[in-house]
Amino acid sequence: MEIAIVYEDNQILVCIKPQNVPSQADSSKDMDMLTLVKQHIKQRYHKLGNVYVGLVHRLDRVTGGLMVFAKTSKAAKRLSEQIARHEMQKSYLAICKGVLKDDKGKLIDYLKKDNKTNLVKIVSKTTPFSKRAELDYVVLSKKNYLNLVEINLHTGRSHQIRVQLKNAGAPIFGDHRYAGAKEGNLVLWAYKLCFIHPTKKEKMTFIYFPPNDKPWNYFQKEIDNKK
Repeated sequence: MEIAIVYEDNQILVCIKPQNVPSQADSSKDMDMLTLVKQHIKQRYHKLGNVYVGLVHRLDRVTGGLMVFAKTSKAAKRLSEQIARHEMQKSYLAICKGVLKDDKGKLIDYLKKDNKTNLVKIVSKTTPFSKRAELDYVVLSKKNYLNLVEINLHTGRSHQIRVQLKNAGAPIFGDHRYAGAKEGNLVLWAYKLCFIHPTKKEKMTFIYFPPNDKPWNYFQKEIDNKK
């Protein structure tokens, strides 16, 4: 499997994670992004032995879109610090079913993951080991029972977008796990990534839109307007 590289230098590599490919190795034993990036570096630069690649953030297996990997420990440390300070900006596009109360808003919930079932639930703030989850959203377009929504994450909790939008009355189209959907893939795409380069100290912004297939093409005009 080849990876689509958006940007690469001696410190970082930005690429596209296809849907249904895990960010790192898991019990499925399927090929994962971390391994693919290591293989790419090893082959491109004819490196022998182990190759260092830092996984500084993740996307859910069923989510596609932009990821950044660190090629040095220094870059990994500095990118991780940006994430901890909520300075790395991650924006998503999703197609949701149902109706959100407002066309623009902020969702703040407390989440807890069941490691046995790998399911995330919304719980009270006082629940032990609960984690605060925050995102902003804007409804870009509505067609029949579907909404094209842009989401900006302020925290990076597991399954956060899927759980919070479902709780708000607008589960993501194709979400088999949280909405019992029977349609194809989850329609959630990490389309924009902003951070400060770990050594150049320059702000870097990457944008990569979802594929023009169903049901994304239902909103293709609206997506094209963002280009």
